[in-house]
Amino acid sequence: MSYHFQPEIAFLGIEASPGFVRAPEGNGVAARFIRTLKQQLLWVQTLDTVEELRQALLEFKERFIRHWLLQRHGYYATPAKVRAAHASLSEAA
Repeated sequence: MSYHFQPEIAFLGIEASPGFVRAPEGNGVAARFIRTLKQQLLWVQTLDTVEELRQALLEFKERFIRHWLLQRHGYYATPAKVRAAHASLSEAA
């Protein structure tokens, strides 16, 4: 919340989103995803160019969204199915 930092992020068009004390869950979710990405992709493949990395990340994203069953969804549906169900509920409302 530095007075020097706030004008800089405003200039860049970034909205401040401070975390809450004793509630680091948001950061933990992001950190865990990055760890999974490293374990499943970056530590098992050798990528020689930035374009190969870009393609590998896009393929990982599709595999993750379409095929992975996640604990936070009770292992019952992929992220794509959960998103579609949520969208249909929003449209019905």
